[in-house]
Amino acid sequence: MALTEFDRELIAATQGGLPLVNRPYEALGAMLGVPGETVRQRLAEMLDNGLVRRIGAVPNHYRLGFTANGMSVWDVDDAQVDALGARVAALPGVSHCYRRQRQGSVWPYNLFAMLHGRQRREVERQAAQIAALLGPACRAHDILYSTAILKKTGLRLKD
Repeated sequence: MALTEFDRELIAATQGGLPLVNRPYEALGAMLGVPGETVRQRLAEMLDNGLVRRIGAVPNHYRLGFTANGMSVWDVDDAQVDALGARVAALPGVSHCYRRQRQGSVWPYNLFAMLHGRQRREVERQAAQIAALLGPACRAHDILYSTAILKKTGLRLKD
């Protein structure tokens, strides 16, 4: 699907994030010269047809005091990973959870769940809860702790 000129303007206006105001679509609409409802509708259409994958908040966990951030990785039975992954994703300490392909014996993990805590013991406690939930379907796991803050950006258009 080809982008319209309005789509390009809308994406350019949102590349740095939505305005941090009570009514962000109205603020964007004012910038673009259209009603806020037009902005909301077009973004919904872009989500529906796959031009945009999601619209969401991206918190800075470090600024919120969550400095012990770890990607927990799990070797889960392939026949159960989807159902168990959905249960892991619903846990309160998990910010995102997804399935990935294994990389042979080098990387046996197929389920990833990002955990956040103020201290590593909090993350380890969350991982223990996940291990209990996964039960015998889990053969191995590890936690990869963040060592740097990576810049997170949204959709960008090439010039």
